[in-house]
Amino acid sequence: MDPHSIVVISLHTPKETVWGELLAINPSGITIRGIDLNSFDHFVRQINGPEGERIGLPTIFFPMNRVERISLDESSGSIPSMAELFARKVGRSLADYLAQFV
Repeated sequence: MDPHSIVVISLHTPKETVWGELLAINPSGITIRGIDLNSFDHFVRQINGPEGERIGLPTIFFPMNRVERISLDESSGSIPSMAELFARKVGRSLADYLAQFV
């Protein structure tokens, strides 16, 4: 996995799943610009809301001892990836959206 890949990270203690842009991965941990997967729909609704809020994603570091699994956010057959869902609902790719906050 390369920096700027869109990934899904499964964590333990506490159990959570995070989706977003991979910024760095090294033996000490993972840095990601993302959100808890359970917040995905709320995040998209805020972007598309009548106020059209500019909402970025927080940059988070997770130590490697919490990481259970990292997977690329890829579609599977007819099931779209989270990034594809984001693009459909927001009208632009996650990379394009996040570029405004750099």
